[in-house]
Amino acid sequence: MGQMQSYNHIQMGTRHTSPDRSADNKSSGTSHKTKRAFWGDVAGRFCDPRECLASYLALETAEVIAGVKPANLISVPNRTHSCGSNPYTYWKKWGREVTKVAQLESYTLKDRGNSVLVLLYREDVLAELLATPAARAMLRRAGYSGQMGISELLDTLAQRMGSGTFPHEIGIFLGYPLKDVAGFMGLARIPFTCQGPWKIFGDPGASLKLADTFRWCRKQMADDLAHCSSPFECFEYCKSKGAFFCPSVDIDCHLHNLERKPAPAKTTERKQPSQCS
Repeated sequence: MGQMQSYNHIQMGTRHTSPDRSADNKSSGTSHKTKRAFWGDVAGRFCDPRECLASYLALETAEVIAGVKPANLISVPNRTHSCGSNPYTYWKKWGREVTKVAQLESYTLKDRGNSVLVLLYREDVLAELLATPAARAMLRRAGYSGQMGISELLDTLAQRMGSGTFPHEIGIFLGYPLKDVAGFMGLARIPFTCQGPWKIFGDPGASLKLADTFRWCRKQMADDLAHCSSPFECFEYCKSKGAFFCPSVDIDCHLHNLERKPAPAKTTERKQPSQCS
């Protein structure tokens, strides 16, 4: 079907890398043996256009379907490949149908004609996250009204996306730890600790566990796609398993203080953050 770009592991201009993490794993007490699964490994099994699209969305929203992540962001290019497939056309024709089967909602943040940027989300999980005091406080600091519902919040996010500047608060919607989003945006004075699938601030342990849970969900979905007769079966199977097949993770996403504090005084010695993903 061709290549569709996923923003699942891209936050605030940072793409996932896999350097040696042995030192960081020892310090955080986690093993992080789960490797990222790729759609190209299973895409060749599905020739039907609907199933081709469904296989991609199943993998790229695995952690969302499982209920451990509120949303993922994907970019679908309008490009016809040698096999005759066009991801953009597939999405326009069957995107709503496929996401309905997966019990996901979709919101088009930006359609440039040559590609479409879509937020795929579970409304119940996203609503629960956005209702927390910490998330609401961060969104207010980012200029959102405290009375906005999900549709209004997404409308505002889309307007900012269309203005030509990347709204870094999208990390909140994507379910990244709020301490990491706040640290990157300068909403709280939290030191940059290391580079993972996203920029990690403060204690990296919980963030790394969450990232590994996301990867685990993708691996499980990739395994299902490699053996199922249809990707639509994988939607149902993943939903039936839910978060129970994921490694346990205890994430504290709340911040005790979102008040902007003055930057610390510069020192002559600076410790370089480590790579921890």
